[in-house]
Amino acid sequence: MKRSRFTQEGIIGVLKEHQGGAAAPDLCRKHGISEATFYTWRSKYGGMDVSDACKLKGLEEENAKLKKLLAEQMLDVATLKENAGKKLLTPGLRRTAVTWAIEQKGYSQHRACALVGLEPKTYRYTSKRPGDGEIRARLRLLAGERRRFGYRRLHILLARQGLRLNHKKLFRLYREEKLGVRKRGGRKRALGTRSPMALPDAANQRWSLDFVSDALSSGRRFRVLAVVEPRGSPEVDDFTRECPGLVVDTSLSGLRVGRELDRIVELRGGRPAMVVSDNGTELTSHAILRWKEERSVLWHYIAPGKPQQNGFVESFNGQLRDECLNEHLFSSLAAARRIIEAWRLDYNAECPHTSLDGLTPAAFATRPKQGHTEDRLCS
Repeated sequence: MKRSRFTQEGIIGVLKEHQGGAAAPDLCRKHGISEATFYTWRSKYGGMDVSDACKLKGLEEENAKLKKLLAEQMLDVATLKENAGKKLLTPGLRRTAVTWAIEQKGYSQHRACALVGLEPKTYRYTSKRPGDGEIRARLRLLAGERRRFGYRRLHILLARQGLRLNHKKLFRLYREEKLGVRKRGGRKRALGTRSPMALPDAANQRWSLDFVSDALSSGRRFRVLAVVEPRGSPEVDDFTRECPGLVVDTSLSGLRVGRELDRIVELRGGRPAMVVSDNGTELTSHAILRWKEERSVLWHYIAPGKPQQNGFVESFNGQLRDECLNEHLFSSLAAARRIIEAWRLDYNAECPHTSLDGLTPAAFATRPKQGHTEDRLCS
């Protein structure tokens, strides 16, 4: 803005001369101003003293500052609205917003940082940590292969491959890569009190049985007989929660269940001391009653409507459906048997269990017992 050659004191002096009787044209010619300028001065400063003019100048300066602040605030509001999106909760998002304001809106670095609430030194900071590209790539690969695995089991699989990192960092990368497992709708569960069940303390002491149903792509229904050996007290080393067998067929009668149990007994080299199941017609048939009497096996039936009393196999069934049945379309019964058996082998040999200290059922069953006992005694 061009500065005037007349100060406020000088302007008031000219107006005093006019009040003293000097004519306006003479004053304009004397001081080299136009009549329009003279009358503008008179409308603005007429009747004022020098002190009044100083106060007016202070008010004008303060008014100019307020206008500037209001304009900047309105510009900041417009900038924030234009950059509307995710909330700026992390330093990374705030750095991005500051860079955008500097490059697109012409903000200074200090003003852009103040706009988003970020310290300038934080904005200028450059991380010296190595990149996580390899970890992210391997995490995405494992999550693609194990679509129903959460970050805890993926953490165990990465540790097996020699990639060890803090579980909190893995969870952060897991969230940033958007690998969260979507929970499927739950089922209605029976109401009632939970009755405790004694845990086995040796291998082949108790097997849990239950049926799972599904359908082929043609719509034909089939059933899966699940046989699970549950894990018991942590002080016991002799047993696991592995799955000895998954029998797939369109019809599984009591006779067929008995034959499949004999086959599993032969493969494992020993029969169970007790079998736990619900009260289904196949499992309460005369064939099963004869089978348990001939083999001297105790058969325990849970209370009707109380699946929680056989919680081990119920948990296994949920994992089977979530990781296998819901993940595949079965074109034929043979394909269903092949895929489900492959999943069972993978479950026993590769799938880590947090309740087994991250081990697989097979590894838990074959681990050295003496060393484990010594570690437990030392602890």
